[in-house]
Amino acid sequence: MTLRTYSRTDLIDPLPGQHFIDGKWRNSADGRTFETIDPSTEAVLAIVARGDAIDIDAAVRAAHRALRGDWGGLSPADRGRLLFRLAELLESEAERFALLETLDVGKPVKEALGDIRGVCATLRYNAGAADKMEGATIPLGRDFVDFTMLEPVGVTGHIVPWNYPLGMVARSVAPALAAGCTVVIKPAEQSPLTALAFAELCQRAGLPDGVVNVVAGFGEDAGAALVSHPLVRGITFTGSVETGRKIYAGAAQGLKPVVLELGGKNPMVVFEDADLERAAFDALDGAFGNSGQVCSSSSRFLLHRSIREEFLDRLAAGAARLTVGRGLDNCDLGPLVSKEQHAKVRSYIDEGRATGAAVRLGGGRPKGLETGYFVEPTIFDGVDPASRLSREEIFGPVAVALSFDTAADALAMANGLGFGLVAGVYSRDISRALAFARDVEAGSVWINGWFIGGVQAPTGGIKESGVGRERGLPGIRNYFNIKNIGIRL
Repeated sequence: MTLRTYSRTDLIDPLPGQHFIDGKWRNSADGRTFETIDPSTEAVLAIVARGDAIDIDAAVRAAHRALRGDWGGLSPADRGRLLFRLAELLESEAERFALLETLDVGKPVKEALGDIRGVCATLRYNAGAADKMEGATIPLGRDFVDFTMLEPVGVTGHIVPWNYPLGMVARSVAPALAAGCTVVIKPAEQSPLTALAFAELCQRAGLPDGVVNVVAGFGEDAGAALVSHPLVRGITFTGSVETGRKIYAGAAQGLKPVVLELGGKNPMVVFEDADLERAAFDALDGAFGNSGQVCSSSSRFLLHRSIREEFLDRLAAGAARLTVGRGLDNCDLGPLVSKEQHAKVRSYIDEGRATGAAVRLGGGRPKGLETGYFVEPTIFDGVDPASRLSREEIFGPVAVALSFDTAADALAMANGLGFGLVAGVYSRDISRALAFARDVEAGSVWINGWFIGGVQAPTGGIKESGVGRERGLPGIRNYFNIKNIGIRL
């Protein structure tokens, strides 16, 4: 892979470490800052403004003015053209954004480039849909005309996670803009840099001041203030179940709609007639892509007893070939995002060993990487189904294997947790696979593949995995109110 050479001056210095509010860079109201860390080296990348309720208020009021100003007067087609322009600008600077993401999050450059291309696709999909969201006529009889109009909900708040910093911004911000909303983004404190750079790019693309605002900071300061602000009329959040519950409760005080994706412990169910080569290949990316820091990772393998050993042999052989290193070195896996996440994942590995689970592969720090938040790809076998290792989301390159004998056993195991984000089933018997897909409790079910779908396919969870759907046309409808108008003739 040949990349243009970017220096720190190219990547970091153009970002002043301030919030982006109403088209301008601004310090925090109280002058506070925090450090963002390169997880590959543990060195400080940048000093960033730490926002609080005062900064959030300034951003929300700027978004509210923009909603009532030039942005609100644009036609849907004009909004779409601006989003297309934004995608073109981002595509022209894809390498810069990818390298910035790599430094801030640690993921390999090739993975970050793929993420940026996905953001461009997300912007274009929603740009194309902006002038195609239609109301309906209601048949009340000859003496009436009744119809619905779609109106933007207003100012929306977007609290995004650190695993795909810009991708998660685009997943909710692009449809909100397509619908005519204005936005305030609160990026994760571990990874604020690409969100800040994106806001400035939106201005360069021609979006009016105040349409896209970014306030960096922590959940207890900036996030809570965004959820509770009376001018914010919709909230989108991706993150932990615990934080999601707090946001849900906070939004309920203002009767605001929410979209929550709260993670999962996703089962990959492999039957005895499955294509094991295909399943093991998919499991590598599903379990270890982005160092396992993926809500929809295949973190729980449910294996028919008759093929368990062959599947695990194939998976372990593939995982043993994965390279681990600094994001800029473009290995297969980078580090975990932070010291705290590294400690959390290590604690699960230690607990797995202490409770008697067998380490099929990995379990330690890669050799030669004494600095940085690195963990080897790790596979546990012989795991107690009741253990924390089997039941809780680890969010690292750690997968667990359990066995089943019948389809009923597999279904009970798959549905036995509070999560319900995604599930996968591998079988050459499509009737059995479809029956399993019908009965498994998950927002998305993938048959003979993993990470199936794209920006067009709705995604989201049930049970503790969340509320609502993102992507596709349902993702845009999150940001509309339906107004009914009736006329007596």
